[in-house]
Amino acid sequence: MSVSETAPSFAVISGSQVHRALQGRHRDVVALVEAAYRTHGAGETVNPPSYFLRFPDRPTARIIALPASIGGDSRVDGIKWISSFPENVAAGIPRASAVLILNDRDTGYPLACLESSIISATRTAASAALAADRLTAGGERPRRIGIFGAGLIARYVYDYLAGTGWSFDEIGVFDLSAEHAGGFAAHLREASGGAAKVTVHDSAEDAVRGSDLLVFATTAATPHVTDPAWFEHRPLVLHVSLRDLSPEVILASANIVDDVEHCLKADTSVHLTEQRVGHRDFLDGTLDDVLTGRVRPDRDRPVVFSPFGLGVLDLAVGKHVYDTVRAAGELAVVDDFFHEMRRYG
Repeated sequence: MSVSETAPSFAVISGSQVHRALQGRHRDVVALVEAAYRTHGAGETVNPPSYFLRFPDRPTARIIALPASIGGDSRVDGIKWISSFPENVAAGIPRASAVLILNDRDTGYPLACLESSIISATRTAASAALAADRLTAGGERPRRIGIFGAGLIARYVYDYLAGTGWSFDEIGVFDLSAEHAGGFAAHLREASGGAAKVTVHDSAEDAVRGSDLLVFATTAATPHVTDPAWFEHRPLVLHVSLRDLSPEVILASANIVDDVEHCLKADTSVHLTEQRVGHRDFLDGTLDDVLTGRVRPDRDRPVVFSPFGLGVLDLAVGKHVYDTVRAAGELAVVDDFFHEMRRYG
């Protein structure tokens, strides 16, 4: 849209449309996410701190606002508004729900509102798959994966690993709910076509020691994995949920984050480590540093990737969805959404 247009349009894109636009396009989405990281690393983004809305009467819940702007091929502004209500799980509905607003870069008018729990899970999983690929480059890919958490994000991360060429001989699952762990294990047996041995672990230690690639996708608010000795076999850890590992584990590892300033806040494991030691020297670099070859993590230690989750990733994936739906002629435009369009009345 250009500033010469006098009647901006506004569309609503449903979760089913988002799903169709992204389904089966794992490699394309990982490439989108990599391009967004490189654009961010080149300074062509604006990604201010996320804002956390918390509730004294609902201490486990939060809603987060992630405003951002991205240049490069995406060229869009916007904001993700994502809620995390862990109590939803007991009611049988997902913990997180989200919307993404895209704003036209020239006029600032909102272009669309997209259902964004799928976009958020997708960009998180694509980021994890990208990191796993680049952090194991030059060596053998792990064949034993352990997954902490049995929710939507865990499923998406596994799907994105499988969809970008990873396969496993052994898959371990650990979750505080035996029911959820069992259900996820059944899904993984089906998803792997029976090629992998799938085990539900009774202890976190067994899950860690039995895996060369670990995925943490839990709702943990404080560290619960605290013994560095569990990691003596030097696994690659995709620390997606950010708060599972104690400072002792972080300090014994090589640490890669997606963005230093964003990741060292809100009591993430790396933030707690900074508070403990009073410096950031334990960080080896960012994923962009790895992508560009500026950093090669020390594989003589465990390698931990902690992605806080950048709003620019949501924008890149969301803009791709918008463009895909628009090109298919399937945009559900809300007529007269912008009612007062005459400047002087």
